[in-house]
Amino acid sequence: MPPGESFQSSARVHCDANAEFITIGSSSGSDITQALLKAFTTACQSPSPSKVVIPKGEFKLGEIQMRGPCKAPIEITLQGTVKADGNAIQGKDTWIVFGNINGFKLNGGGTFDGEGNAAWRVNNCHQTFNCKKLPISIRFDFVENAEIRDISSIDAKNFHINVLGAKNMTMDHINIVAPKDSPNTDGIHLGRSDGVKILNTFISTGDDCISVGDGMKNLHVEKVTCGPGHGISVGSLGRYGNEQDVTGIRVINCTLQETDNGLRIKTWPSAACSTTASDIHFENIIVKNVMNPILIDQEYCPWNQCNKQKPSTIKLANISFKQVRGTSGNKDAVKLLCSRGFPCQNVEIGDIDIKYSGADGPATFQCSNVSPKLMGTQSPKACSGPVTNLPQ
Repeated sequence: MPPGESFQSSARVHCDANAEFITIGSSSGSDITQALLKAFTTACQSPSPSKVVIPKGEFKLGEIQMRGPCKAPIEITLQGTVKADGNAIQGKDTWIVFGNINGFKLNGGGTFDGEGNAAWRVNNCHQTFNCKKLPISIRFDFVENAEIRDISSIDAKNFHINVLGAKNMTMDHINIVAPKDSPNTDGIHLGRSDGVKILNTFISTGDDCISVGDGMKNLHVEKVTCGPGHGISVGSLGRYGNEQDVTGIRVINCTLQETDNGLRIKTWPSAACSTTASDIHFENIIVKNVMNPILIDQEYCPWNQCNKQKPSTIKLANISFKQVRGTSGNKDAVKLLCSRGFPCQNVEIGDIDIKYSGADGPATFQCSNVSPKLMGTQSPKACSGPVTNLPQ
């Protein structure tokens, strides 16, 4: 494309020997959906690396799918704020999609505003499976060799970020915020991906800060602050029949504060498949007034949508919780509820120090269908408490 060519006066383009730069030139407050799509399409077709810049200001952005494959690496720099339609938009599950790109960067310090208020009021997906879809703010579908850095997502209608089919992706300095009572607003959900890092990130939302779905391999989470929210979860696993194994999950040097759960692995009883989740490690975690700070729940059955008489067929193996310390929001400091059909294998507990000061205390450590290997010291004492059922 010749230097200076524009898309209906909405984008400015210039080239040099090594790269093509495209700036969205729309005025603040305008709708940039078509301008961004055209800019991305041009960048994607460029034989040299390309960069699309959304400048400072507030812009409206409708549903948009930016998909490759592209001829060369592409970078999108969001300096301003893009805002979704504020209506509920039930029946659609997408706002922004980046898909099928090898060599991708997203950065700039800008904000994706999902305008979720109206959607939260009609969202009943946390109460029933038969609910209408709501848009996930940002989807990364089959994106490889990617860096997502210095962006914010606020007030998503549904999940903030969904990662599917990624390979070699790093997320660094991501800021995710929604009210603690906003339903189904998971911060980052990942599945069927290999080699993802989440670093130096702040997540405060209404559901899981980070949730790991089936088929996830080699996830590294470090220096993440989570809360309010529902903690960091592996699962739920076993709801569907075609699920894949989960392996290589490492969560280190993180802080959870005022969350409804802490470090959680959850699988369904009467599971529809027989997969394995293994090599899952949590280490050097601070908990501050966290409910259920350490929880393996193989009887996960929201709204009694399963047969609890049939034990979970999801196998859990090679799991560790080490150097977890702080305060619990309830007396169930550690709860390892494994499947009676497939007891947990090789669970290691090391140096746990979780205090609880409530009237129904002290803190308890419960074990069912598991004999953990103990290292260092544990407070409360390992497997000393009577096993009680979790509230559904």
